[in-house]
Amino acid sequence: MTARNSAAAQAAAMRARARRGVWQRLLAVLGVRTGRVRRADAVAARWEHGAAGEAATARLVAALGSQGWVMRHDLRMPGSRANLDHLLVSPCGTAVVVLDSKNWRRGCTTMLVGGRVYCGADDRQDQVDAVARYAARVARTLNLPGVVVWPLLVVHGSPIAGGRLEARAPGWDGVVHVLGPARLVPTLAAAPKAHNPVRAAAVAARVDRVLLPYVPGPRRVR
Repeated sequence: MTARNSAAAQAAAMRARARRGVWQRLLAVLGVRTGRVRRADAVAARWEHGAAGEAATARLVAALGSQGWVMRHDLRMPGSRANLDHLLVSPCGTAVVVLDSKNWRRGCTTMLVGGRVYCGADDRQDQVDAVARYAARVARTLNLPGVVVWPLLVVHGSPIAGGRLEARAPGWDGVVHVLGPARLVPTLAAAPKAHNPVRAAAVAARVDRVLLPYVPGPRRVR
């Protein structure tokens, strides 16, 4: 499935909405950016920053398709306004990876401090906790006995201390793997011990039935 990027679409929509109206268009012609437009552009820039990380991850994992992995991108989280950046079905059909992309600050190392994930001085544990919650919800939604769901965070920009981290999250019985892009594909490619295309296809079909493409709603810029 071709990667969609709702974050980039959301950013473009924010910029367009802030510039609607005759008065806004006239000011734009005169080279004037109103407070409304400046606020919209600032929020849109953050979305575009995240979108760049999601697009980079999608390009990386595309290489796994030739090894039997099935990829889905930008899926709607059941019962939530959140979206799943990426979801991968292993070639053996016994694992599903819930993969969240982040684009954190360059020059700041991502590390474990007191059991929490930090990017430099910024506590990012909430984002680790979030991908664990996503994985738990995906496991409940798929309801496939014998299929393990793994939460995984890939961080672009910020280097990872030691190359990879194994973080913990409340309510998740296991670890959340935090990797840099260089470790992502080798880690996933080494995971399957056998291929079962029939089982993998059945898991992918279940994913397609219960996890639909994400359609972002409008966000108002005040």
